[in-house]
Amino acid sequence: MRRGESKAATRGANRSSSSSSWKSRYIGYGLVLGFVLVLLYLMVNAQFSNSPNAYLGPATTSKTESIPATTYQGNQAWQEDGSRGLEEGHREEVASTHTERSTGQRQEKDDESEKQRTEKNSIEEQLGNDRSSNYWEEGRQSEKKDTIEFSEFGGGTDDFNNVANTKPICDTSFGKYDICVLDGDTRAQGGGGAGAAVVTLVSPRAAPREWKIKPYSRKYLDGLKPVTVRSVPNPEDAPPCTTRLNVPAMVIELGGLTGNYWHDFTDVLVPLFIGARRFGGEVQLLVVNLLPFWVDKYRRIFSQISRHDIVDLEKDDDRGVVRCYPHVVVGYGSRKEFTIDPSLDDTGGGYTMVNFTEFLRQSYSLPRDRPIKLGTNHGARPRMMILERTNSRKLMNLPEVAAAARAAGFEVTVAGGRPTSTYDEFAREVNSYDVMVGVHGAGLTNCVFLPTGAVLLQIVPYGRLESIAQTDFGEPARDMGLRYIEYDIAADESSLMDVFGKDHPMIKDPVAVHLSGWGNVAEWYLGKQDVRVNIERFRPFLTQALEHLQ
Repeated sequence: MRRGESKAATRGANRSSSSSSWKSRYIGYGLVLGFVLVLLYLMVNAQFSNSPNAYLGPATTSKTESIPATTYQGNQAWQEDGSRGLEEGHREEVASTHTERSTGQRQEKDDESEKQRTEKNSIEEQLGNDRSSNYWEEGRQSEKKDTIEFSEFGGGTDDFNNVANTKPICDTSFGKYDICVLDGDTRAQGGGGAGAAVVTLVSPRAAPREWKIKPYSRKYLDGLKPVTVRSVPNPEDAPPCTTRLNVPAMVIELGGLTGNYWHDFTDVLVPLFIGARRFGGEVQLLVVNLLPFWVDKYRRIFSQISRHDIVDLEKDDDRGVVRCYPHVVVGYGSRKEFTIDPSLDDTGGGYTMVNFTEFLRQSYSLPRDRPIKLGTNHGARPRMMILERTNSRKLMNLPEVAAAARAAGFEVTVAGGRPTSTYDEFAREVNSYDVMVGVHGAGLTNCVFLPTGAVLLQIVPYGRLESIAQTDFGEPARDMGLRYIEYDIAADESSLMDVFGKDHPMIKDPVAVHLSGWGNVAEWYLGKQDVRVNIERFRPFLTQALEHLQ
């Protein structure tokens, strides 16, 4: 028994020794193989690193991010405020198809005659000057979200080459407007006559590229003047600087529909606030198609937007001027009509339409930021301004409407006719009211001067125009912090009933009229319709306005 146990133990020991030897050999093989693999990796890596086509890793790419409101060094407290106007205008209203000349095509006119025309219609255009007739057809653009990246701008340096840390990014993906942001040594050269202005970024990291940009908020309009935006790696490829200013610049155009009161705000002043607010006044405006008389009308707004002289970029070409900046934005725009959407518009600080109206109040030194509160002012009569139209969409029973408002408890003023005050004075007058009432039209643009919390009552003509009314004034009014009320005209309150009769498609089937094309909508529902408000039906809306002021 013991001899058998001894043999078994010997065999077990031999097997254990054999297993240990096998493991040692394979560990050795593994170490050798690992060394060979590491050596091969190092050789291959060295080979590709020396290749001119070697992949450049993420560490070589420049980092970009949104410009925060506090990024630009030297910002001072932004001064805020606003503007004014009534409605009815110097051009044909929406009754005809779009035959309006853009401002770019009107530029050849004598400045003095243009100024006389503007002064003549200063108040009238603010009472009834409306959008172009095919506006809604032109405005059906892509809703694709912009992918533009704004590189951080620190400012405060004269060494522009050290600031050039990224290439210009031109975002042309949105159907309404284009934006280019050039961060670094940027040079702007005017383009007079048929030539285009050129804005060039010099940066060794910038790939040579070129874009044609229309720096207006509706790039699809005719008659706009393009600006060439390009990037070059070497200073020798750009015109030499003749003047330097160590603040950002914005290149914009005042063409398109500038001069129409609603478009003045929707296409220029609101987008300009969106683009320039972040700079706190430390920005210079380089303007294509500069309209001095128009800028003078809104001089209080422009003086708050920029503390620097406005540059006529086209005249620079005649003088051979090349302006250099550390940061330039080409183009401007807003995603929605007559308002600011901080979730879509890059304002550089999350600004809203309430901020814009505050900015206007500061610009025009408007005293009231809140309307009357009837709950704490017993016996007081809130003030109501009724806008009178003298072209299409007239309020045929205006005296009866005013009388009903007085009977409801309002102190009523009818605004319209010949101008009796300057634009600045009119802005202050509008600010003194608690309620504004008017038929759909550009005159309602004046609601920007009402105190926050005031009431806007829009009378919408017959013809399924509610969507347009909401887009133009309903949504913007709410975004301004106003209390919005809408009174929709019924068929028997429209002058079109007398023209066509109740069985005509114009009365019986407005949807079919819309489907037939914008021309019929513009000609009849907007261009050849007046309204007669049913006073009994209208009274509850006056009561609602009073309730908003409690």
